[in-house]
Amino acid sequence: MLMNIGTVNIGTLALLCALSALTLWYITRWYLMERARARDPDTEAVRPGLIDGLIGFVANFFDTLGIGSFAPTTAIFKLRHRPPDEQIPGTLNAGHALPTITQALIFITAVTVDLTTLIGMIAAAVLGAWLGVSVVARLPRRAIQIGMGVALFISALLFLSRNLGWVPGGGDALALHGGRLVFALGVNFLLGALMMLGVGLYAPCLIVVSLLGMNPLAAFPIMMGACAFLMPIGGARFIRANRYSLRSALGLALGGIPGVLAAAFIVKSLPVEWLRWLVTVVVLYAALLMLNSARTPGKP
Repeated sequence: MLMNIGTVNIGTLALLCALSALTLWYITRWYLMERARARDPDTEAVRPGLIDGLIGFVANFFDTLGIGSFAPTTAIFKLRHRPPDEQIPGTLNAGHALPTITQALIFITAVTVDLTTLIGMIAAAVLGAWLGVSVVARLPRRAIQIGMGVALFISALLFLSRNLGWVPGGGDALALHGGRLVFALGVNFLLGALMMLGVGLYAPCLIVVSLLGMNPLAAFPIMMGACAFLMPIGGARFIRANRYSLRSALGLALGGIPGVLAAAFIVKSLPVEWLRWLVTVVVLYAALLMLNSARTPGKP
């Protein structure tokens, strides 16, 4: 899946340095906020279990191969009946942030994409996330259940479209210009905002760049870079508002990073068509469960 690593130009190096600085800020911020919260005598110590780490490993292993992590993780959370529905968006963004940063550091270096297109689409997604998280962090449970139910249903349709070959294979372009670039920026802005509700960016971003004639491989540094910058920002807001599950998020982070490294450097590629069909069915079922929970007051 990875292209040959070429010379890293100054712009790419600056992007990687900014991402590294953001990573250090996010880890420090997360630690300090939870340390301050732990001083509350009513706060119980929470450690992730083996299952939490396994979910992180599997979700991010296949995320690195292009399956996506948000929809499958949400489906697993819903089937396990934890964490609570209103904590799922925050848990996804906080927990998957560090594995996604790991992906971005690998793919931004390994896959060549026009820097203007890359930075522009990353910035658009981050701006959308920054505006969207302030809304989602205050939404009541039922609103989140409805939003995530619809999001899961849309995700299932996107998986179905890829499974049936309705998405074009894309072209050879590694850059966007003019109206196509403006359109892509607008879409990524919207996708960044929807990420805060738990809508994965990978599948729709891959579809958009393919429709615009770009090489599908170019989507990997774009979508991973966008998520790597927006998820720490959104995740920190959810952590501050305490609208997430610490145990589940730590499991996603600690299990997810090895999953990314295994997929990127050991396995590299797999015939995942059968897995996409399985994910489609599971995500669709989780969407129905989420919408049913929203329809029944008080149901988790």
